[in-house]
Amino acid sequence: MENILNKAGFICDMDGVIYHGNKILDGVAEFVNWMLENNKKFVFLTNSPEKTPHELSMKLERMGLCVSPDHFYTSAMATAEFLHAQAPGCTAYVIGEAALSKALYDHKIYMNDVNPEYVVIGETRTYSFEKIEKAIALVNKGAKLIGTNPDTIGPTERGIMPATGALVAPIEIATGKKAYFVGKPNPLMLRHGLRLLDCHSKDIAFIGDRMDTDIIAGIESNVDTVLVLSGVTAKEDIDKFPYRPKYVLNGVGDIVKR
Repeated sequence: MENILNKAGFICDMDGVIYHGNKILDGVAEFVNWMLENNKKFVFLTNSPEKTPHELSMKLERMGLCVSPDHFYTSAMATAEFLHAQAPGCTAYVIGEAALSKALYDHKIYMNDVNPEYVVIGETRTYSFEKIEKAIALVNKGAKLIGTNPDTIGPTERGIMPATGALVAPIEIATGKKAYFVGKPNPLMLRHGLRLLDCHSKDIAFIGDRMDTDIIAGIESNVDTVLVLSGVTAKEDIDKFPYRPKYVLNGVGDIVKR
């Protein structure tokens, strides 16, 4: 445990680690305040593409935490950076919230529902059969299918809800084309986090609540992993995987309790 406290920085998942929906989790305020007071470098890395860094900052402020927008990095931002690196000036048909469209616009990737190079899917509450039909038609015409993250479910204050992977699945099935997912466990996300912190992998710990995305991403990026049991993965689930986190805690508050 002492090893975690001595880390220079932390990359921390949000959903299931910091909050469930609009409910902050126990011990989070103490952990965040400890990082701020001890000048720890940290970034919140979230597979959710639904909010901008400013919106996430404001969300935490409503929960009583003051964290500036530069401490957040989302799968929408990672997706935009990936597409910009792959095909600068490309166009996309997007099924997702405004934050995803904004991230793409910021990288000069514009909307196109006629002949886009990409179909991009992220979490959204406006998913419809009409949009699925459009996405299928465009992928069948040659557009490449991109998912902001592969999560099929995510924790909320109302319980487990479908996430991007579940929304992409009908399009994959209907077209026979597999999506490329940018978010965790793709190491791209963690590498972006390390770049933002300007830290070597040995100097940070990665905290997440999912064995299948967070912990495997940390292991494959050669960083120490911390699984918290406040989200999707239960303690009895750990043995179902052929890899293990370095630490298992009830929540992030346990880091500063000891």
